[in-house]
Amino acid sequence: MLSLATAVPPFSITQDAAKALGRELFAGRKALYDRLQGVFDNAGIDQRNIVAPIEWYGHNHGWEERNRVYLEAAEALFVEAATKAIAAAGLSPGDIDGVVTVSTTGIATPSLEARVGPAMGFRPDVRRVPVFGLGCAGGVSGLSTAARLASAEPGSRWLFVTVETCSISIRLDTDDPAALVATALFGDGAAACVVGGDAPGIATIRDSAEQQWPDTLKIMGWRVEDPGLAVVFDRAIPPFVNDNLASAIDAMLAKFGLARSDVGRLCSHPGGAKVVDAIEQALELGAGSLDLEREVLRDHGNMSAPTVLFVLERLLKRGLPDNTLLTAFGPGFSCAGLWLERP
Repeated sequence: MLSLATAVPPFSITQDAAKALGRELFAGRKALYDRLQGVFDNAGIDQRNIVAPIEWYGHNHGWEERNRVYLEAAEALFVEAATKAIAAAGLSPGDIDGVVTVSTTGIATPSLEARVGPAMGFRPDVRRVPVFGLGCAGGVSGLSTAARLASAEPGSRWLFVTVETCSISIRLDTDDPAALVATALFGDGAAACVVGGDAPGIATIRDSAEQQWPDTLKIMGWRVEDPGLAVVFDRAIPPFVNDNLASAIDAMLAKFGLARSDVGRLCSHPGGAKVVDAIEQALELGAGSLDLEREVLRDHGNMSAPTVLFVLERLLKRGLPDNTLLTAFGPGFSCAGLWLERP
């Protein structure tokens, strides 16, 4: 890994303002709001960045309008994060041999890297690998894919970019409790990394693994509906993590030739405060061990796939231990893992 950069959209909202807005927007569903309003207070979030002015969220929007906002914001976030990552690697856009793009919150055909490539200065022969459907696991799975492609062609340099605009999926036309939970959790952002080449980097990607559990498709994901995507958040996520994470992590580490005692730091996607608590409990890390995860959740909310890379960015500034395990949960229900080594 030669570089890592992050980007957030220009609009922001505090959690207190989001709670007040939620009370207003869900006024026609007072019983639902009264039952679930505590999620705003217990989410561990102070503020979030969002891709549209606050007034935009007070109106119902269909697919066309939501995706218009997605395309405009995702292209801008892609360019910002990618430009910073390429510069931090000491490269120019023309040095990039391939691009892996992960995004699951909108539809872009042509894909995002094709839409911004000419303006950024990518070569006409740059390879493109757009990936849809990974959800929150996309930050780890996408980086793993870029690393495997780079290792398959020694000396090549691959750019990985993940952009998510979760906030545009906020819905006012449903009694689904997950819709109100999304209003309390979702933020927007992007992250980018350059991997490959021969120069020493900021971290060495050693291996990756994934675990998918059968009969869990309804735990997390999107439902495709007429007004737009509808979030699927099952209340079973934290207890499922508590019951199943340890065995999945042990299996991944065994594949890497490691044990839990070899891992200096777990770097995990903070999907929510209860999920972070469940990770600590499942792996016996001790309450409060995942401090950087809580910091990112506090400052940015759940941005889906990019979020774990915001955590990694802070860990790199603090100092990477000898061995770090990146993890993220996603639709499937799945867990993606990536072994990073201090260079």
